[in-house]
Amino acid sequence: MTDVQNVFSDPQAVARYTEGPPRFVPGYNAMLSMAAILLAERARDDARILVLGAGGGLELKAFAQAHRAWSFDGVDPSAAMLGLARQTLGSFAPRARLHQGYIDDAPEGPFDGATCLLTLHFVDVEERRRIASEIRRRLKPRAPFVVAHLSAPNGEEERPLWLSRYSAYLAASGVEPDQAAAARNAVTNHLEILAPAQDEAILRQAGFSDPTLFYTGFTFRGWVAYA
Repeated sequence: MTDVQNVFSDPQAVARYTEGPPRFVPGYNAMLSMAAILLAERARDDARILVLGAGGGLELKAFAQAHRAWSFDGVDPSAAMLGLARQTLGSFAPRARLHQGYIDDAPEGPFDGATCLLTLHFVDVEERRRIASEIRRRLKPRAPFVVAHLSAPNGEEERPLWLSRYSAYLAASGVEPDQAAAARNAVTNHLEILAPAQDEAILRQAGFSDPTLFYTGFTFRGWVAYA
C-alpha cells in the first residue's frame, strides 16, 4: 500500500488523476451511469450515499448530477485527493461531506446506498472482507452496494490473456506504449486481483445478498449486492 499512498499524495499525479480512469478503465463513464441507476432502484429521492474511495470526486460528481437531491459522505485516505474531489464537484460540493481516512472513519449511517469503485484491488483479501462487512453494517436493510475493481480469471493461461487484452485496449485508446506497459506492470505486480468467484464470495461472506454482475470491461468487473 505504501507505493499507492505515495502516488495519491504526489501533487503531479493528483493533478492528472481525473484524466486517468476514463482512459485506463474500459467503459468508465458508462459504469458510473449504471452505478447511479442501480443505487436509484432502491434509494429514495433524498438518499444519503456512502462513497468509499471518493478521492478525485469523479463518481461523486456523476451521482450528484444524476440525482439532484442526494447527499454524500465521501471517504478517502489522501488529503490531496479529497482536495481534488472538492474542485471536481464544483457547485455540487455543498452536498458532499468529505472524510479523510478509511472505512473505520466513515460515519455510521445508516445509508441508503454505498459504492466502492476502483479501490478494493489495493487491499488484500482479509481487508476486503472487513471493508465489505463494515460497509454493510452502515447500510439500511436491503440498501444497494455497488462495487467495481480489477477482477479476472486466475488460470495460468486465462490471466495473461486478459492482461494482454487490457494492454491492447490501452493501445487502441491512444495510451503511449510506455504508459501502457507501466499500467500492465502495476496491475500484474502491485495489485491484488482476485477471480470473479472470489469477489462474489467476499460479498456473500460480508452478509450481502444477491451479488449480481452488471459490468465487465476486460480486467475490470462490477457487482451490485444488497444489505
